[in-house]
Amino acid sequence: MNYPSLREFIDKLEREEELLRIKESVSPILEITEITDRISKQPGGGKALLFENVEGSSMSVLINAFGSAKRMNMALGVHDIEDIPKRIERYIKIPPPSTLLDKAKLLPMLLEATQFPPKLLNTTHPPCQEIVQLNDDIDIGKIPVLQCWPDDAGRFITFPIVINRSTDNKIRNVGLYRMQVYDKKTTAMHWHIHKDGAHFFHEYKKQNKVMEVAVALGADPASCYSASAPLPYGIDEFLLAGFIRKKSVPLVKCKTVDLEVPANAEIVLEGYIDPSEMRLEGPFGDHTGYYSQDGDYPVLHITAITHRKDPVYLTTIVGKPPQEDFYLGRATERIFLPLLKTQLPEIVDMNMPAEGVFHNCVIVSIDKRYPMQSRRIMSALWGLGQMSFVKIIITVDSKVNVHDYEEVAKILLSTVDFETDLFFSEGILDVLNHASDQVLYGSKLGIDLTSKIEGEPGYGKDVPPLIETKRLPRPEEITKIFQEIKTCQIRELQVPVLLVALDKQTKNQGSKFIDAFFANSEFSAIEILIVLESHVDLTNISIVMWKLFNNLDPKRDLYFKNNRVGIDVTKKLPEEGYQQNWPEEIEMSSEIKTKVNKKWPTLFKE
Repeated sequence: MNYPSLREFIDKLEREEELLRIKESVSPILEITEITDRISKQPGGGKALLFENVEGSSMSVLINAFGSAKRMNMALGVHDIEDIPKRIERYIKIPPPSTLLDKAKLLPMLLEATQFPPKLLNTTHPPCQEIVQLNDDIDIGKIPVLQCWPDDAGRFITFPIVINRSTDNKIRNVGLYRMQVYDKKTTAMHWHIHKDGAHFFHEYKKQNKVMEVAVALGADPASCYSASAPLPYGIDEFLLAGFIRKKSVPLVKCKTVDLEVPANAEIVLEGYIDPSEMRLEGPFGDHTGYYSQDGDYPVLHITAITHRKDPVYLTTIVGKPPQEDFYLGRATERIFLPLLKTQLPEIVDMNMPAEGVFHNCVIVSIDKRYPMQSRRIMSALWGLGQMSFVKIIITVDSKVNVHDYEEVAKILLSTVDFETDLFFSEGILDVLNHASDQVLYGSKLGIDLTSKIEGEPGYGKDVPPLIETKRLPRPEEITKIFQEIKTCQIRELQVPVLLVALDKQTKNQGSKFIDAFFANSEFSAIEILIVLESHVDLTNISIVMWKLFNNLDPKRDLYFKNNRVGIDVTKKLPEEGYQQNWPEEIEMSSEIKTKVNKKWPTLFKE
């Protein structure tokens, strides 16, 4: 089904028992985040939450609405997310018509593809403009905007559908860019340098023009999703939303700017950005699980706030995975796979693990036909749009299920050859990547787990003969010798893996520990050594992998010795050549945790 607005989606969530209404009074300052974080980390993503009694506002707050595979399917009107890429493939794989009959057969499909562009309504009273606030009536403080984490710089709008146009007014951009609230009438506009919004902004700056902006807070689910989608430059996100919901997105003119917004939106902010004005924004607890750096960003001056009579404020939180954004990202992974295959047809499937927070790890299966094809795929992906930010790419054979992490890990641990299977590169990285010594730039790693074919390094290489199994040391034997270890754990997988929580106090301590450990013959049974920070819970393998993907700079942090590898993913210091500011991990305050603990037994009572 398609939903005219967020209201119908909420009703559907309730009918499907996917929504929890919370009537108890809660604060938008940290409390809603702590409650949502606990729910979103339940198996399968927990339930959507509707907070109906938020301190300081008459508006309800909807959060975690897209935070499960089931709810993501519901939002996009499908039983299975794979239905959407199948529809896309129908158009991608159309052979060129050779006869008039062939052209006639294409007509229904072409009509379907073109009948869902956004539709401008000629109405003076759309739902999103039932209430209009201008001049002194403007007060963004009436919206229950969250402060998500203790060290955030303030309150942040985290799910805004931001709408703007190119300087020639020909191309519309719709994107999701967080917005820090400064006061009643101004917010930041945080767009990264690679986003279309930032590109348009710089064009306005060159021409010394003021940029008009509109922001929809809560729209139909397909439009909410489409704003997050990495569409090619110039493709209207509302067109994608129409394609997904099989019905055009109705738009209306704004009151004070020359832009169009979804007619059924809950809340709309209208305003402008003066490119000559920048203001400090951040820090902010981001989707990496760390606080992103503060920095100067454009300022949105609000000229109008319009909304429904009883608006629902749609928002989200990000932080240590998994969170709601994982399911939005998984939808993008599936929906855009057919488009990726048009450029790289040997790709069979792909997967972005939650612990890789989208840009730190991608697993790709390929139909391999010639030597070094995996390296070609890796290089090609590192040159494609937002895939260029990926730090680790793992390639496997077409028969391997990239969504089965246990299967992929088994192949990795039992077959990887450090001499032939690792491919190091360098290039641009996401601005949120803190691991590399320099901002926006660092090393990348490709791991080729495909079967070797003739002409490739490693083809025909003799498998080393089985030798007598070495005795694994006990953890206390290791901690007795290396007293800087807080704790350690041995994982008996295809090869023995040692996880170490190191109390790092001095520069290069991690690499020196790896050298000393490998030099000790008593511990020669350990083939993979991963050195983490002292506070890491080694029993939580998801947290361990999240730490590894986040903190790794491959060229700097991998140490090889006789087909053994040590991986140093401890915090790096300026004395070690690190030139960024290593961010703090996101963690809720003990005061808020205690407060929520007291409320928890009564939060979900009818």
